[in-house]
Amino acid sequence: MALLLCTPGAALAVTGHYVPGVAEVKGSSVPPPGTYYRGYAVRYEINQLSDNNGNAVPGNNTGSVTALANRFIHITDKKFLNADYGFDIIIPILHNSLDFNISGIDSSDGGVGDIFVGPVILGWHGQQWDAVFASGVWFDTGSTSEPTSPGKGYKSTMITLGSTFYPDAAKTWSFSALSRYEINFDDDKGIDRGDSWLVEWGLGKRLDNGIQLGLLGYDGWQLEENTGGDSVPGKREKHALGLEASYFWPNLGFGMSAAYLNEYEVKNGPQGDLFRINMTKVF
Repeated sequence: MALLLCTPGAALAVTGHYVPGVAEVKGSSVPPPGTYYRGYAVRYEINQLSDNNGNAVPGNNTGSVTALANRFIHITDKKFLNADYGFDIIIPILHNSLDFNISGIDSSDGGVGDIFVGPVILGWHGQQWDAVFASGVWFDTGSTSEPTSPGKGYKSTMITLGSTFYPDAAKTWSFSALSRYEINFDDDKGIDRGDSWLVEWGLGKRLDNGIQLGLLGYDGWQLEENTGGDSVPGKREKHALGLEASYFWPNLGFGMSAAYLNEYEVKNGPQGDLFRINMTKVF
């Protein structure tokens, strides 16, 4: 189990690259045509390593991941299948620190992680709903020289599908569900990592003063066990629940959100708490 838990950059994701919990309450709503910068600042505190039954493995196994994912988005004025067409790129910067007694790892490292290029974003907008489809590739650009290096050592294809529903005509209430399916390729140690499926959801309420409050969470499953190389049995699973508050200043073209999520059930992986601040700038 230790080898499964301690691969480079393994702490945050279910499998693959995407960090669960960074999507906001209305994560399935694509913005209107324009150019945007989004910064996802994340702090993940590892409290324990959990086994196949969700119980803590013996010893002191703690750590942290601090990350800033820089995302650049451009939504064009072109239409495809009656949807707004866009594309994006994500450049993550990470610092990992692990102290895992079970595997004898006590080290830290950081740098630029694996870069994501998404050539397809499709956003639909109805009277009381939004929907999104997107696809792209995580490239193995980050270093993998240490157990705490920011790179994962393999590529992943990510497919995104989701929708936001607004029960009231004024759109003060919202419910969003956003799914990510990651197809992982062989890593540089010959391990074929199983695909993963993640659902991030959020229930939000916008107050009269413009502040939006929400309940959110994520549920992720590794669909196939790792094979080849020195892989070990077991599929990872993560479930979390948390709260979010956000506000957007239209005159500045700037918005912020802050959230806290607690992983209340994890199998075959690190378990902990996630703190994040998202920043959005419209150009």
